[in-house]
Amino acid sequence: MSRPQALIVDDEPDIRELVTITLGRMGIDCTSAATLGEARDALADAHFDLCLTDMRLPDGNGLDLVTWIQTRHPSLPVAVITAHGSMEAAIQALKSGAFDFVNKPVDLADLRNLVGQAIKVTQPAVAVASTRALIGQSPTILRLQETIAKLARSQAPVYISGESGTGKELVARLIHEQGPRAAQAFVPVNCGAIPHELIESELFGHVKGSFTGAVTDKIGLFEAASGGTLFLDEVAELPLQMQVKLLRAIQEKRIRRVGAAQEQAVDCRILSATHKDLAALVAAGTFRQDLYYRINVIELKVPPLRERGGDIGLLATHFLERLAETYGSTRTRLSAPAWSALTRYRFPGNVRELENVLERACTLAEGDEITVDDLQLPADGGEPAGSSAAQADLEPPDGELQPYLDDVERKRILDALEKTRWNKTQAAKLLGISFRALRYRLDKLGLD
Repeated sequence: MSRPQALIVDDEPDIRELVTITLGRMGIDCTSAATLGEARDALADAHFDLCLTDMRLPDGNGLDLVTWIQTRHPSLPVAVITAHGSMEAAIQALKSGAFDFVNKPVDLADLRNLVGQAIKVTQPAVAVASTRALIGQSPTILRLQETIAKLARSQAPVYISGESGTGKELVARLIHEQGPRAAQAFVPVNCGAIPHELIESELFGHVKGSFTGAVTDKIGLFEAASGGTLFLDEVAELPLQMQVKLLRAIQEKRIRRVGAAQEQAVDCRILSATHKDLAALVAAGTFRQDLYYRINVIELKVPPLRERGGDIGLLATHFLERLAETYGSTRTRLSAPAWSALTRYRFPGNVRELENVLERACTLAEGDEITVDDLQLPADGGEPAGSSAAQADLEPPDGELQPYLDDVERKRILDALEKTRWNKTQAAKLLGISFRALRYRLDKLGLD
């Protein structure tokens, strides 16, 4: 089997020699070029598995080479060498299509990690067992599937945006499973579900004795994801102090355990998501702008279910088949009126709501067919908040006031619980009440 081939583009002979020696010890043959012109000539004459280019070259910019390769050799991963601290240049390179970047002075451990991941991209994919799939045939989902496959080849941070219940974590897992890190760990963390005082320890780990209760050393989620992918779900919930530390960890690719004296290198790809509008939070001063630009190198929007055309039928069939397997049930059929009701409903809770509706319906159905009544869809048709139909529902009906107020309170509490994945502590914070007050209201409304 022939050895992998790498093209090294840098006008400094010492850098070219250092990289050539390092890659040679990894079993990779190198070809050197000092200018953009020499690099283009080399690419025209030979096949390469990796290109590593400096940003500043005598006859142009490394970004020009990244763009040129993206056009003519889209399957060739390109990594860039940037000046230390020049994060804007690194982000621009990633936006232009670069696979990853490494800072000067070149850290050999970082270089070897980068090269190892890049070579995997050009090699035949190792099959990774997975039962996950993005179900749908609508144009928006087909485009999303194509984008996922493209982003899986890169190491650029991806910010996955979309409403609650659209499947943002599923998209993150698919990016991981289709990329060169598929054989390593995928580590998801819900940033909104961790108490603020424990977030640093959870992400970075701690050493024994660093604080009360730290009876042993503990690795953090960054270390647990080493070689793989760290998925920061609901990243908007991070407190500002923690956002500063997260930014440094992402930029420097190093973390310091709580109580440790030294930093240590980490090698994990960062994917993040939230249902909130991060740009609005930046404008409001509750989310750091520099962290926003760092995690939002590439934004991937997951469409709401109401914009996915005929996908509701495909998803419903999938969920019913899975429920039948799980519970050993034969009730996998929807009546014609039930099908019609599902397709008309707006699903403000998106795919997660559809799954919950069908699971409840399977439980309630008495025969071998699910009826409209079994679905128990809200009378408002699932109109999103702010719509005319939803506003009409806010008008109090004639009669006693207390039942109406209880209904409004019930909807608000359920919405908060849904947003926090039924974490009562976080839901109480979102509602602006104490945990004890929330428990009282849950008991009062029969929701506990």
